[in-house]
Order: sequence, then C-alpha cells, then structure tokens
Amino acid sequence: MDSMLEQVKNFGVIPVVVINDAKDAKFLAQALCNGGLPCAEITFRTEAAVEALKIMSREFPQMLLGAGTVLTKTQVDKAIEAGAKFIVSPGFDSEIVDYCLEKNIPVFPGCITPSEVIQAVKRGLKVVKFFPAESAGGLDMIKAMSAPYTDLEFMPTGGIHAKNLENYLSFSKIAACGGSWMVKSELIESGRFDQIEQLTKEAKALVNKIRK
Repeated sequence: MDSMLEQVKNFGVIPVVVINDAKDAKFLAQALCNGGLPCAEITFRTEAAVEALKIMSREFPQMLLGAGTVLTKTQVDKAIEAGAKFIVSPGFDSEIVDYCLEKNIPVFPGCITPSEVIQAVKRGLKVVKFFPAESAGGLDMIKAMSAPYTDLEFMPTGGIHAKNLENYLSFSKIAACGGSWMVKSELIESGRFDQIEQLTKEAKALVNKIRK
C-alpha cells in the first residue's frame, strides 16, 4: 500500500477515464504511457469498464490502474479480477471500505465531511478521495478538514483542470488530483489519442514544475 501511495504521489495526476468502447482501451493506455502518466482510474459507469481494464492491464502491465465509481462488493471483485490495483468510491460506503480492507485492497473512499473523514481515519486510511472537489468547497474545505487530521492526505477529483491544478498540488496534504481534462470522452471516442498524449505530457510537465 505504501509503495502504491508513493506512485500516486509521484504521478501527481490520476487520469479519470469514462470509456464507452473497450476497443479504445489499448490506444488510450498507449497515449497515457507515452505522455508520462502510466496510470488511470477507469470508472465503472459503463459496460465497457471491465473489459477495458483487462485489456490495459494485459497490454501495459507497468500501468497503475484503478477502478472508480465502485458502488458494490461485486464490482470490487470484478475490478480486481480485471487488473485493478486500487478501488475508488464516490462517497464513504463502510461496506465497500471494510470489504476492501479485509481483502488488503487499497481503497480511496470519497469524503467531504468531517464525519466521513473520521470514519476513514479510524480504519487507518492514509488517503481519501474528495469529491466533487470544486462543488464541495475546493481547497479551502480540504484545508479546514485537514487541520485536525494531520496524517491524512486527500485526492480531490471533480472540477480539477490545468488552470487550478497548481492551486491544489501546492498544498502539502494533497497526494494527487484526479482529472479528466486530458482524457475527455469526446477525445477518446473520436480517436484523438495524439491529442490525449499531448495533454497528458502537459499535465505531467505541470506536476513536475509544481513539485520540483
């Protein structure tokens, strides 16, 4: 878990992907790797998610792949079987969190209130998702909640883009940010993987500049 968290921090940005056709998975993975971010959170919002995970984990074993928008224990099992190395849920679901912990699966539950944060802290979690970041108070809210929980770090997702990335990553309690601006669905569906690669390179360069 600790080594995986170090990977997440080194990446700085985790591309959050909604993929509608598994045939795009290989090309997307190649673009992300070429762009310097061999990682992705594949959201379980579409029927193609499981197959996309299988393809990406098989063809690009060096990638750190996770499953997002995980709402059930069955989805946890399917995601891990498909090659996911971590689970992300949009909110704090104690059943999902406890199930993952029992199976030693890294999990990042969504927490936007102190009550949710304390449940995560009690379970020994070191990083939680903060979603939807901008709508839920953004960096100001994260700073307020991090004050009493000094050992906890956050992974804000939702409304993060190239223009506000520095604002978030400059705060020491941000492990990484989840973002979809470099992997927008319209770019994937129209096969503009060269543009995805370029946006990914720009995102990684920005992370390196902020965290130099």
